[in-house]
Amino acid sequence: MVDMTQARKIEEAGEFPSEHSEFLLRGPAGMLECATDVPEPDCERPATIIICHPHPLHGGTMHNKVVTILERSTRELGLRTVRFNFRGVGKSEGEHDDGYGETDDLFTVAEWVRHTRPEDSLWLGGFSFGSYITLKAALNLDIGQLISVAPPADRYAFDCLQHPDCPWLIIQGDEDDVVNIDSVRAWVESIKPPPNLVVMEKAGHFFHRRLMDLRGLLKNGVRDHLPGLTHGPG
Repeated sequence: MVDMTQARKIEEAGEFPSEHSEFLLRGPAGMLECATDVPEPDCERPATIIICHPHPLHGGTMHNKVVTILERSTRELGLRTVRFNFRGVGKSEGEHDDGYGETDDLFTVAEWVRHTRPEDSLWLGGFSFGSYITLKAALNLDIGQLISVAPPADRYAFDCLQHPDCPWLIIQGDEDDVVNIDSVRAWVESIKPPPNLVVMEKAGHFFHRRLMDLRGLLKNGVRDHLPGLTHGPG
């Protein structure tokens, strides 16, 4: 259950929670339901990732299994993590806005992260519709890494969006029944320099029975771009 008193305390204190926490953050269309977590102290790095979920009108929430494996993978690498429900999902107020208002929701969460963790590198990760939102926002956020899982390049105007000047990992299943892999390949090839596209064999859109493999690909795909440990050895 979301604690409104806790939400007010977090906003007023301007602090990033020191342990797993769920709270409401004031957004452009009402309150946004958020969940944060922190890495183990010995692997902590000065970076925070915001992860965006798939399409709200098709059951997408911050509790989606691909979103949670993204969260787990990056937290195990030492990042603080933030997930949130877009407007109209779960306890988040407002109504679905076809990507426009959802981008504003992401900007609000990013502003909160910048305020509470000003020295951290900001990373963005998104699954399906969430990858479209993160790409729309990335150019205006000066991010350290972008992760796009199953980007629906055949459903949204990805080719009209500029790409960010940062490392960019794209993971796509070759048996995706929602996103056309040929459209993803063609879009990636049109980008100069191209992002790092990793195609997972025998993987569908939701990576059923392949989530642990996805976890490994995610970790290997961004490991070289991690900032140094906050606390050195010993």
